Formats: sequence, C-alpha cells, structure tokens
Amino acid sequence: MRDPVYDLAIIGGGINGCGVARDAQGRGLSVVVAEKGDLAGATSSASTKLIHGGLRYLEQLEFRLVREALKEREVLLKAAPHIIWPLRFILPHHKGLRPWPIIRLGLFLYDHLGGRELLPGTRTLDLKHDEAGNALKAEHRRAFEYSDCWVQDSRLVVLNALDAAERGAQVLTRTECVRAEGRADRWLLTLKNRMSNDQSQVSAKVLINAGGPWVSDVLERVAGIKTPLRVRLVKGSHIVVDRLFEHGRSYIFQNADQRVCFAIPYEQAFTLIGTTDVDYSGDPTKAAISEGEIDYLLQAVNEYFRTAVKREQIRWSYAGVRPLYDDGANKAQEATRDYELKLDGAAGAPVLSVFGGKITTYRRLAEQALELLQPFLPQMGSAWTKSAPLPGGEFTLEETQTRIGRITQQIRDMPRRQAERLFRCYGMRCARFLDGAGKLSDLGEDFGAGLRQREIDYLMREEWAQSAEDIVWRRTKLGLMLTTHQVDRLQSYMSGLATGSRRSLGEPSARRAAIFD
Repeated sequence: MRDPVYDLAIIGGGINGCGVARDAQGRGLSVVVAEKGDLAGATSSASTKLIHGGLRYLEQLEFRLVREALKEREVLLKAAPHIIWPLRFILPHHKGLRPWPIIRLGLFLYDHLGGRELLPGTRTLDLKHDEAGNALKAEHRRAFEYSDCWVQDSRLVVLNALDAAERGAQVLTRTECVRAEGRADRWLLTLKNRMSNDQSQVSAKVLINAGGPWVSDVLERVAGIKTPLRVRLVKGSHIVVDRLFEHGRSYIFQNADQRVCFAIPYEQAFTLIGTTDVDYSGDPTKAAISEGEIDYLLQAVNEYFRTAVKREQIRWSYAGVRPLYDDGANKAQEATRDYELKLDGAAGAPVLSVFGGKITTYRRLAEQALELLQPFLPQMGSAWTKSAPLPGGEFTLEETQTRIGRITQQIRDMPRRQAERLFRCYGMRCARFLDGAGKLSDLGEDFGAGLRQREIDYLMREEWAQSAEDIVWRRTKLGLMLTTHQVDRLQSYMSGLATGSRRSLGEPSARRAAIFD
C-alpha cells in the first residue's frame, strides 16, 4: 500500500512549526511535523517568557509589529489562562533617561495601540510609598507601571503540538529530515529517527521550513534551494537567582546602551534576569551564556537594586539563539523582531520558509502562512484559532483560584503551592492524572519537588517526554528544585518505562473524583 500524501510537511517543532501544524490540521488539512530533538528544544524554550507588545520596539517605529503583538496578548491570554497570565511591569524613572512626559506618552500609545480590553492600563507610582520601591535604590522615586503577560514558553509549544495531534496531525519528535526532494507536485522527505537510526519516507504537497536557527541550513543543505534571504543569529542569555523581592510584579530597567533588562518573578521562588542581544555564529545547540553577558546583566540590575546581586547567587543560566530576519541593522539589539515568510513555488511543489518572528505573534504568523498557501491547498477551511482554547485552557482567568482550590479539596494533603504548579502547567488536563486520587500517595512515588509518578506517566504518554531533561526543563522547570541524584533517578524510571521493565500507573483509576466537573 502506498504511503499517504500529506498536505503539509513541517520541519521544526518550535513555536512556529507547531503553531502552523495546529492551525492547518484544524482547517481540515493533513499534517506531519518532524522535529530532530524535543519539542521546544532550542529557541522556543529559551525566551524571556513574555507575551508582550515590545515597548522598546516603539522607539524603532515598528508600529505594525507592536500593534499585532498587543492584539495577540489578549487572544493568547484567553486561549491559555493556565500557562499565560497577566503581569505588571514597573519602569523606574531617573535622571539621564528621556523626560518622563515622553515616556508616559509612549506608554499611552502602548495602552491603546492594540485595543486592550482585559489588562489594566498604565499608572504612575510613588516609589517612596509603594512596596515596589523597597528593593530599589533611594534615588528612584518615580516609576510607571503597565501591563503585559507571562508565559510558560515551552509548554505553549507542547500545547499547540498536542492540539494538532489530537486533531489528527502526526508529530514526530527525535526525527530529523535529512533530505527533501522537490518533485513537480509534491515533496519527498527522508526522515531519520535519531533514537533508532531507522529511516522512512513521507510525501507532502507543501513543505514548511520552520527550522528556526537552522532555517537557512534546511533550505540549502536539506532541500537544495538557494535563497537571498538570510537569518541573523542573535543570542539572548538569562540568569536565575533566588527571589529578590516579595511582591509579584516585574521590573523593567533601562540601560545606558538603550537596551532594557527585566527582573521577573520566576517559578515561585526565584527571579529571572535578562536578556542580552549578542550576534552569534556556530552551532545553536551549543549556545551558552558568556562571562561578559553575566557581567552585563549583573551591572544592569545593580544600577537599580538597593542590594547588589552577586555572581555567586546565580542558580541557573540559559541562552537561546533567536533566528531574526536579517534586515541589515548595525546592532543586534536593533534587528527587527518581525517575521518574513518566503514562498517559493515557481519550480514545482511549494516550500514556505519562516524567517524571524517572536513567540507573541506565532498564531498570526501561522494564519498568514496558510493564507499564502491557499492557492495550493484550496480545500482548507477558514481561520479558527483566534477564539479556540488550547488544551487545558477551557476556563476563564477569573476561575483560576477556585479550580486550584478544588484540587486541594480532593487531594487533602497536597500543599496549595503544589496544586498551583500543577494547574499552571496543565489547567483542566490535571484531571487526566489526578482523578481518582484522594491523597498524595495515590499519585505514586515522589521523585522530588512534588513530581510524582502519575504526572511523569502522563507526560510520557501524552506529551512526547522521553528523557528527564524533557520533563525537568521543558514540560516543567523543576530542574531548579531537583538534585542531580533525583534527576538521575527520574531518568532511570523513564528508561525503565521505555523498555517495559517498570510498572506505570497508567490511566487514572475508574473511581473518578471529577475534579473539574
């Protein structure tokens, strides 16, 4: 029997690839996604974790990008209120910055450019009386406070892949496309499973190149296509320290080099500081923070904080390579965060390549990609994702605390902080591994920091987790809490499940507690 011919074959399991897969499958197209590593294994899990318009892009006159991103903020907040939530940002003002009326005017534009409905607007703070001033040096007396959103970036990718798969898409992780041959009416892809080294072939009418930092490599080495468009690789690095302030708001600091630096409450017990903008060359998988970037971030925040943040306080660092569209900007920080969609269909079956983009605008990028492909796939349905929740997000933001309370009512010995973590990760899908449990021991062995057997089994069964790293750094951020020994024990358990030598708790008991019914 002949292999099926998919409508779309997508190379790359980051936010853009999975976003296109979800949208396309929901329009009635058939989709296969090939990701050479884990979902969100590169750039899409190394962001500053923000859904935002990009306040500093107003200075670069990128009004279209900012407007689109501001509109998407609330669309995504409604779609995924478990992994995206509102966050207030405090922008201290001091001598040496632009005059405060100019900054206030910029924030007025930011409030109104995207048609804000859910998020509160900007206000002015007196730092001598607001608790936000306690962490700052005494000379910072005035600040502005405005709204954006926080996101669990890697989970956003997984949820898009999950929705696509449950609608019928084939999502293949640890699967590399080693060759793509263009024919008159289709693409023939040779796929290699990186775990077994087995190869297979699939055919598709259209090829989507969402390779991120590897977008040019996919075009030229894999598909044999030369293109004048180039991606500019820009490294962004972050550090994580123990929590620096008690309130739940974020700081945005303006630096002498005209860049900004964020200090953001992170994973309940930490503060995330970032980011940098450094041109990068080499293998994106080997990107790491440099000593110079650490110095830069520490200096940036220590210009503002009353108590200096020191190098020995760093608990974790990470770096990601942003695949920006190369618009010829002199400095990395000035390169556009907008995206470019390059369609090549003159010589046969079409290929569409994604250059640049930011996590906030991934959904609109997917819509525009499919609009470009409409002539080649006229059977596709209409756009639908603007009003559709992502898996687990079938509730309103206002219901969050009530639903977390239901978890603690059912599982009587579960600390509320643990229930918050679970609901912030899985939303309504908590029921898939919590139903039937009345106490923590019903969820199986604790591998540390509240990560129990049923959650692990769920992640392996439904979210493509294959290694401890997948779970502790991308499905969750529990790597910040776990010891090396605990991570090794988790890996041993997962390896045993993969070979069938350990017992999985499997599906929850039929004795359902119906947490969210």
